Amino acid sequence: MARVVLAMSGGVDSSVAAHLLLEAGHECVGVFMRHGEESAKVCKVDAGNAETTNASSLPVLSGLPQGRADHKQGCCTASDAADARRVASKMGIPFYALDLQEDFRRIVDYFVDDYLNGRTPNPCVKCNHWIKFGKLFDYADSVNADFVATGHYARLLDGADGPQLHRGLDSSKDQSYALFGIGHQRLRRMMLPVGGFAKTEIREMAAGLGMGVAGKKDSQEICFVTQGHHSDFVKGRRPEMVGATAGEIVTVDGKTVGTHNGYEAFTVGQRKGLGVAMGTPHFVVRIETDTQRVVIGPPEALDRSGFTAIDTNWLVDPKTISEQVGIQIRYNGSLLAGRVILDHDNLSRFEVEFDTPQRAVAPGQAAVLYDGDRVLGGGWIE
Repeated sequence: MARVVLAMSGGVDSSVAAHLLLEAGHECVGVFMRHGEESAKVCKVDAGNAETTNASSLPVLSGLPQGRADHKQGCCTASDAADARRVASKMGIPFYALDLQEDFRRIVDYFVDDYLNGRTPNPCVKCNHWIKFGKLFDYADSVNADFVATGHYARLLDGADGPQLHRGLDSSKDQSYALFGIGHQRLRRMMLPVGGFAKTEIREMAAGLGMGVAGKKDSQEICFVTQGHHSDFVKGRRPEMVGATAGEIVTVDGKTVGTHNGYEAFTVGQRKGLGVAMGTPHFVVRIETDTQRVVIGPPEALDRSGFTAIDTNWLVDPKTISEQVGIQIRYNGSLLAGRVILDHDNLSRFEVEFDTPQRAVAPGQAAVLYDGDRVLGGGWIE
């Protein structure tokens, strides 16, 4: 029996993951990771007792409490935390809420900075790399846990070279793209209990277990942009930039057709909300931060034959990668055919040439390479 720290979000996937871990005979410790503004505490909730300790010094617990987690709210006030706590209580597993506000500021700063640099950030992917499989491993070490588990739809399969990260069985819910940045050595200490099931099976399992989260909707939006447009959030975080990023909207042939209040409101490939009427469909082709111009054009102006990616992370020895690979360049995107070009003297970057030109290759997005269903590694589109 292994001790497993499970990231519990309050959703159906991580809730069923807890059940599957217990069913497999593991000792499960539920952890909810908060990033709210109210406190910087770790809240431990057990049978009628709530304690708080400084989040910068995660507690080392030699004997984890086996009591229930539904008596005291403590500092865990978010509705999702309450859902996670109720599931933990129902299953009789200990539940801990980690307030990672300070750590999460790194995600928010990255998000804001990327938009101000004319890029399209992917904070959910960064969060998986930096926090969910970063700080969560720190916490697991502090409680002498053997594994870290989440409710991601991806699979870990045994291979000759150790654990391999593969796409989830349910292709419509696959989340392997978001996990490419995890350190290869950490795959040995990961569990992904729901990755071998279809989403419908997970919901049916939750309903059969009497879980109140069985019908809960999947989260879709960026968790810290709770209302309004993302550009409003950016301006709120960088008020000194209000007006400083305004400029012209121009066509690919250099014709000025309008103005905008800030290029951070636009992303490559965007069609709606351009603020100009062109008579035919036009899209954002590129964002020029030096001139503050947003360049728009017809659909074919978005076509790209390839790209360069930087800040790579490899889950295999890159020297073993075949030239022909599958490429995914957006979270819900399909696999694209192409060839990867590596410089073995500088494996921190790679180039991709598509077999067929692709549209809306957005700088700032993750580019993940696959061999069939297996994740080889990836980087960030430059």
